[in-house]
Amino acid sequence: MPLKPKKIPMRMCVGCREMKPKKELLRAVRSPEGQVSLDTTGKKPGRGAYCCFNAECLRRALKQGQLDRQLEVKLSPEVNEQLTQTMNELLNQQEKNA
Repeated sequence: MPLKPKKIPMRMCVGCREMKPKKELLRAVRSPEGQVSLDTTGKKPGRGAYCCFNAECLRRALKQGQLDRQLEVKLSPEVNEQLTQTMNELLNQQEKNA
């Protein structure tokens, strides 16, 4: 019996609307308490939305209100700023490790 190829979970980026493998995307999560943050592990409990590791995709998702819609919460400008800052820090870390 031939081995079945392993299925790769796909998710859509809320910024560019492209389907990509889940592992390549960053998860934004709204916790059960209503706290919104970026989840680097992909394991935090709560409602999630996926975004490319790309500041432009996150900016577009925030500007168009896609992240608000996906997480079913109205994001404040402070939370938007915090998410953008976290994304920039993660991108900087990636550049250092590369």
